[in-house]
Amino acid sequence: MNQPQALILQQPSPKAAQLILLFHGVGSNAQSLAGLGQAYAQAFPQAMVVAVDAPHASELAPGGWQWFSVTGVTEENRVERVDAALPAFEFAVRHWQERAGVDTAGTALVGFSQGAIMALASALRPEPVAARVIAIAGRFARLPEAPLHEGSTLHLLHGKADTVMPYSHAIEGALRLKALGTDFTADVLPFIGHELHPDLVELAVEKLQQHVPARLWLKPGEDNPAKDPV
Repeated sequence: MNQPQALILQQPSPKAAQLILLFHGVGSNAQSLAGLGQAYAQAFPQAMVVAVDAPHASELAPGGWQWFSVTGVTEENRVERVDAALPAFEFAVRHWQERAGVDTAGTALVGFSQGAIMALASALRPEPVAARVIAIAGRFARLPEAPLHEGSTLHLLHGKADTVMPYSHAIEGALRLKALGTDFTADVLPFIGHELHPDLVELAVEKLQQHVPARLWLKPGEDNPAKDPV
């Protein structure tokens, strides 16, 4: 596979302590995530922060990119398209992990819209490429059917006024994650549409700063009191 194109927003020297990878929505590009990346860079000065371009030219916008086509997309074929795109997505993550010298445990994937769909799909793998996933205005292409890897933490962030990707997808995903005992949070913010609103950006940064995975503080035998969806 070709080296993934990207916008490096922060590269600590001599070595990064964490890796934060950002993934844009369909028809957009890495540059659209510069503000989000700068917020992460300020909060995590020892992290390598990279916004990654999807590999295929978008059918929707000149100069935009996509992981998979949304032309004629349905609930059924979306799963097939995401599955077909996942190897390239994971290749990109591993490429930047190698560049940064950071392993899975130190990697966070932050996706918006289609980027969130891909990040969530990667989290369902038996051996996911990242320990943390933050999905903004996204959804599961297929809901998880089994508990996720014990080292995984997911954060679902959504605007309640999103008409492109309805927030019901976040609620549905959160309910399934809770039933499976996955470590997760879910937040739905009112009056926010399908956008990287400053309130969502602030919350996305807080999730990496403040969330302590349940596996680190739960006593053996206790249930995971994952946050109820709003």
